[in-house]
Amino acid sequence: MNELTSTFFSISTDISQPVRPDLSEQITLFTISTILAGLIIRLAISLAHTYGILDRPGQHKQHKHLTPFVGGTGIFAALLIALCFLIGYYPEQSVKWLGLGISSAIIFIMGFADDILQLHYKTRLIVQTVAVLIMNLVSGVVLTDLGSIFPGGILALGIFAIPFTLFATIGGINALNMIDGIDGLSGSVTLMSLILLGSAALIADNQPNLIIIIALTGGTMGFLFFNLRYRLQPRARVFLGDNGSMLLGFVITWLLIDLSQGSNRAMTPVTALWLFSVPLMDTISIMLRRIWQHKSPFEPDHNHLHHILLNAGYRVSDVIFAIVSIHLLFGLIGLTGLYLGVNELTMLTGFLLFFSGYFYLSLHPWYFITALRQFHTLWGLTPTQSHGFFLGSYTPKEAENLVRMLSQELRPSMDSLVHVIKNKAPSSSDEDQYAVVVNIRLLDADVRTIKDKIENFVTSAQKRINERCGIQLRPFVEHNPRNDRRIQNQSNPSGNKRVADRRKPNQKLLVFEAMFDQTSISKRNYHQESVEPPINHSNS
Repeated sequence: MNELTSTFFSISTDISQPVRPDLSEQITLFTISTILAGLIIRLAISLAHTYGILDRPGQHKQHKHLTPFVGGTGIFAALLIALCFLIGYYPEQSVKWLGLGISSAIIFIMGFADDILQLHYKTRLIVQTVAVLIMNLVSGVVLTDLGSIFPGGILALGIFAIPFTLFATIGGINALNMIDGIDGLSGSVTLMSLILLGSAALIADNQPNLIIIIALTGGTMGFLFFNLRYRLQPRARVFLGDNGSMLLGFVITWLLIDLSQGSNRAMTPVTALWLFSVPLMDTISIMLRRIWQHKSPFEPDHNHLHHILLNAGYRVSDVIFAIVSIHLLFGLIGLTGLYLGVNELTMLTGFLLFFSGYFYLSLHPWYFITALRQFHTLWGLTPTQSHGFFLGSYTPKEAENLVRMLSQELRPSMDSLVHVIKNKAPSSSDEDQYAVVVNIRLLDADVRTIKDKIENFVTSAQKRINERCGIQLRPFVEHNPRNDRRIQNQSNPSGNKRVADRRKPNQKLLVFEAMFDQTSISKRNYHQESVEPPINHSNS
């Protein structure tokens, strides 16, 4: 009798415990998500070309080819598979998974509409607010506290919980969307975030969120197969689009909140900042910079971290590797602080210090670009190919006319940087003299297709400027000290010496960098802008 009772009790206990996927089922989930996402994206690419659902070059965009923006279809399919697993293994939380499905579908559909119709940012914010409220009120995923960032216990948000969650989630949605600027970047950053989050969920044995992470990891890898550049794929065949980037931003923010709240939290809220560091820092820095310059925070520009790296001469693959490495480093710092029990206030202070440095660089990108170019040369990395020329010393009016003339040639199709350098006025003149340097950059995917076109442009520009202004353009080439006769003559005993460098060591040059968008501004507007060409300036 006692043995029978004991056996029955053991069986009852086993039945009461929730069924959880084992390792083989998790591998199956990952495999299905990866393959299904890839197949759906491949089908969506064909349909997008058929029906003209394509991202067109122009304005602030880097690409130069018609490209489908249907990458989010594969991500959404992977999420649906995760929801099926969740409902099967955790039916007692069906309402929570229903809220995740509905809110994700709203974000996905709104993103698709934005890709096609270019919705106003206010419309996007309203729809995002509805989706986040569903997450809060239906699924119960809310930032109820900010952890123990101050002495005396956990800092509860109380009545501010939902407003604060709304603000944080909308920020997360748009943060990932705003870094989606070059092939493979947003997908690679997302993949690294998911790996970091998966590590935290696995250690904390948070199986429901681990299921979501595994499925999204598979979906993201299926997308990256078509989005990353590699030997057989010199450019992206599909873009993530707002439908994919906003969906990933929403779900990752969901995971960050759900894993950092409750009595059995997998991490602290401060750790969540470290695991989403690069998109968060980049977005906040750029928006603060735009406000600092009295611009709309929603106005696109070329001052994101990936733009700075590209302007420093790095190839797209190098940019992705660098940013993902930085993101991984920050994430490891956050997890190390978590598992070593570092004080949350200390971790928050460290994050804010890194953010301050990041923001300073966004305000003064030329410092960063110069340092990166030196690092580039020091380590012998392969730069993007570029062409350029140098226009000597001219009055302000002459320099202004040159910039206008060159911009008319450059703006239609050239990815270019124009540097206007102010020299100290010579003693024989009361008017400052300026030099103009033009760099035309060839991204690695464009070398084969437009190299001849750019060489023809350089020849044409030399001829036109010579005819109009009587100015001979001089090619802009790398200076090699070993070929400098001024240096060689220093050791010449005949006394026929030349000064190796006539610039004084303490001489200051005010460097202005003007980054010209290709098609977003009319010629008339540009003529008005070129009167004040600099965007960023520094003393060097």
